[in-house]
Amino acid sequence: MVTRLSATVYGMAAAPTVTPEKTNQVIRKTYPNYKVIVLNDDFNTFQHVAECLMKYIPGMTSDRAWELTNQVHYEDKAIVWVGPQEPAELYHQQLRRAGLTMAPLESA
Repeated sequence: MVTRLSATVYGMAAAPTVTPEKTNQVIRKTYPNYKVIVLNDDFNTFQHVAECLMKYIPGMTSDRAWELTNQVHYEDKAIVWVGPQEPAELYHQQLRRAGLTMAPLESA
């Protein structure tokens, strides 16, 4: 014969279930940034690359454009802009249409 003893026999009570309070806190997730990358090629001139960067990338200075153009030439690529997806797609498309060799957009 098996005798079963309840938890109350030993002075133990079942633990009450505690439900967490609902919060109205909003957790914001940021959207990923995307990198616009220009690749080196054998047909675009330094002048053309620098001019395209100044024309299509907002806030691009002449000095920064030439710095990035040199990076493209000597390191085979340069990240020319990082930011939200929609403008990244626009800048990528504009540079590609201007004849620059572009890497696919990458999330940063």
